[in-house]
Amino acid sequence: MQKFKTLLFLLLLISINNINAQTNTAYTIVIKGGHVIDPKNKVDELMDVAVNDGKIVLLAKNIDGSKARQVVNAKGLYITPGLIDIHVHFFWGTDLEGTYRNGPFSLPADGFTFPAGVTTVVDAGTSGWKNFETFKKQTVDRSETRVLSMLNIVGEGMAGMRFEGDMNEMDAQKTGEMAKKYPETIVGVKLAHFPGRTWVPADRALEAAKIANIPVMVDFGSASPYLPLDSLFNVRFRVGDIFTHAFGGDPEVGLTAVGGRESIVNIKTNQVKPFVIKAQKRGVIFDVGFGGSSFLFSQATPAIKSGFYPNSISTDLHTGSMNNAMKSMPNIMSLLMAIGMPFKDVITASTWNPAKEIKREELGNLSVGSVADIAIFNLREGKFGFYARDGKVEGKNRLETEMTIRAGKIVYNLNAIATPNILPANPKKEH
Repeated sequence: MQKFKTLLFLLLLISINNINAQTNTAYTIVIKGGHVIDPKNKVDELMDVAVNDGKIVLLAKNIDGSKARQVVNAKGLYITPGLIDIHVHFFWGTDLEGTYRNGPFSLPADGFTFPAGVTTVVDAGTSGWKNFETFKKQTVDRSETRVLSMLNIVGEGMAGMRFEGDMNEMDAQKTGEMAKKYPETIVGVKLAHFPGRTWVPADRALEAAKIANIPVMVDFGSASPYLPLDSLFNVRFRVGDIFTHAFGGDPEVGLTAVGGRESIVNIKTNQVKPFVIKAQKRGVIFDVGFGGSSFLFSQATPAIKSGFYPNSISTDLHTGSMNNAMKSMPNIMSLLMAIGMPFKDVITASTWNPAKEIKREELGNLSVGSVADIAIFNLREGKFGFYARDGKVEGKNRLETEMTIRAGKIVYNLNAIATPNILPANPKKEH
């Protein structure tokens, strides 16, 4: 009996000590020894980061790890804001004819974001005004990932060409009204895939975007003859409107082909077309949107070598791209470094730039007081291969996600670099 009482007493002491230790901690997490890159605040140096109550509370040279519930050893690693992917398709479902809309071509968010260091995504037009509220209940409200949306100008969203090719499905007023109803979630209007040679779909998408005061993102379909990009960029687009699949298109369009999608680089001269440079300088946004086959080295390599960098890097993540050349945000970021885009610019185009593009400037940074969405990467050195539909390149570096922190909780931990190792138990979603 005495031994039993002694054991109970010891257990009580341990419990009290644990409670006192947690009560006396100033931070939930301290990340120590890593190289912080925070483009918004122009931080690019070795620093520690402290987190408490889901917020970033301190960046300093040497934060006392004994005051933290968990300490993350980030020595030799890079600490960045959580990545923001503004082109994904996450309206997954069981409608086998729905393609991306509530169908089999889209993906559930959390399984494909945190392993990539992504904490915020924008679903790029998978839902329209007719089914956005279903998407919100099914995906936005149920995901630990912060899921935002660009509303398709097509009422049914991405549900195949019988809807996406029908201009009667494109209602600017109802699209704009739905966007205004959910301003916390809907951050843009999307036009995609339309195959006809008319500006009506683009004009209706722009009209809807103006109603809600949000940007439009355009992914051109093919047209014959092609629709000139100069007319889109420098006549229709406003400052802040977004052209995705920027390094895709059909390179021969404008030279020998009569139809398709115009590209931004002239393949005869290997130069970015002057009207494209003019548009970017004016404030038009060029987004990667890599996708299954929407990226060409023949476009990206000469553009980047000339100093024309994409404003934002995005995946166009769906079932057809995730195991193809695209794979993930870190893979695309590594590929772009392999063809000449500087590391810091790659980080900027994956964090702070997209935050500004979707008018969510509270995101994409490590400012004190900001939500603690953080990615930690290993920048591996070696010989790596990257490919697209028109070839392959070799690179000397590959980004690999070591840890992802969402709203102050560790949600992905590749190599157990946190001490103690506390498994997340369905962390509370905070937006």
